[in-house]
Amino acid sequence: MNNTDKLFPLIVTQDAVRKALPHLDVRGALTRMFLALANDSAVQPPQTFTAFAQGTGDFITYLGVMADAKVFGAKLSPYIVTESKPVITAWTALMSMETGLPLMWCDAGLLTIERTAGATALAVDHLAAADARRLAIVGAGAVGQAHLRHLAALRSWDSINVFSPRLAVNEAKRAALSAIHDRVRVCTQLEDCLRDADVVALCTSSGTPVLSKDMLTKPALITSISTNVENAHEIPPAWLRDMDVYCDYRQTTPASAGEMKLAAQLHDWSPESVLGDLPELMSGRARKPSSRQHAFFRSIGLGLEDVAIANELFRYVAGQSND
Repeated sequence: MNNTDKLFPLIVTQDAVRKALPHLDVRGALTRMFLALANDSAVQPPQTFTAFAQGTGDFITYLGVMADAKVFGAKLSPYIVTESKPVITAWTALMSMETGLPLMWCDAGLLTIERTAGATALAVDHLAAADARRLAIVGAGAVGQAHLRHLAALRSWDSINVFSPRLAVNEAKRAALSAIHDRVRVCTQLEDCLRDADVVALCTSSGTPVLSKDMLTKPALITSISTNVENAHEIPPAWLRDMDVYCDYRQTTPASAGEMKLAAQLHDWSPESVLGDLPELMSGRARKPSSRQHAFFRSIGLGLEDVAIANELFRYVAGQSND
């Protein structure tokens, strides 16, 4: 990455990202990144939260350094208070470790969705039983649909159940889900979606638990992602004491994930009980779930994921520019 041609930095808008997405190897980029993190050739600092003055909003900074790829960068995600709906955006700056110059600024909205689903898929591939056959996805928005795309190919699923509260009356969204995989079954009740599930992917924006006692009929792998709500948690924090717990990165996730923070404060759970993170799973250093109790994978999203997928986008867009 030592090309300092006058065309750089590239400015890649959301429309350009959308056109490029089918050509990006999201899984490969994330695999290389997590292995680099396991081998100490990548650096993942904690997220930073910065409030705007006078309560007008805030922004989160996601940082990362990828030594092998010779790039570093940051995703900036602001939350801007307005008189109506808040403004939430995300842009990633990709920089060269060789020249110190900017390579690209890109809209990170769609990329964030893809890297989030891609990280979940890596976790499911390593944590779900080889004979897992029943997949349940809770949430049918863009994140839920991305999870469906990424998870569908991981096992020979006998059933793929999807639930969202308003899905029954949204014909367009039901059609979009069916177009992704022919085994999708839309459920009108959450309990029906979860019954006998081997893997449950929670893809909601809820700040409070969406699962409750007795909804799950057998030990399952549950995956959960982040939302902007403070201390957001899609499962009851008290459950963590009786689960095999995993996360995307043990150095940063327990201090940010809502149910982990609350479980540590209120339910005598310790971050030291995390059995493994994605770098450890990818490198074969983590113990697999026992299958005797629920397993839980928590992702908060890493700056390195943003840098890795931005670098994948940069390689593709720069290559197109050179054609």
